[in-house]
Amino acid sequence: MEYMSQEGYDKLVAELHELESVELPKVRDAISEARDKGDLSENFEYHAAKREQARLLGRIRFKQRVLENARVIDMSRLGSEKVGLLSKVEMTNLSNNARMTYTIASPHEANLREGKISIKSPIAQALLNKKVGDEVEVRVPIGIQKFRIERISL
Repeated sequence: MEYMSQEGYDKLVAELHELESVELPKVRDAISEARDKGDLSENFEYHAAKREQARLLGRIRFKQRVLENARVIDMSRLGSEKVGLLSKVEMTNLSNNARMTYTIASPHEANLREGKISIKSPIAQALLNKKVGDEVEVRVPIGIQKFRIERISL
């Protein structure tokens, strides 16, 4: 079971719809055009289109499985006293006093550019169930970092 926000769920549904209704027909058309060109044994376009179709069908099946197992979280039932899934955490890196804000998201919604980190990441794991004022140590690729939680919101 995979918990996610309504926004993340809707985005996944839209991606799946795009793959099934736009991308897959394009690939099928490319296969049909390549097939019309004759000998399939030496037809590069045909083989490339078939590989693309297989890749696309794999992505579609993956997204379908994610959606089958997805559970949308009711935001009204979440609190902001402890860090959890969908919490927005403002914290300070104690080694350089840099402030940062991350939202703890499902692995399928994680996007560092948007400030969303996976709940399975080392930083999120260290922050889970912590409160404002708590300090956590996290092992990251550059070593151990210490953070202090300044604020938790939804």
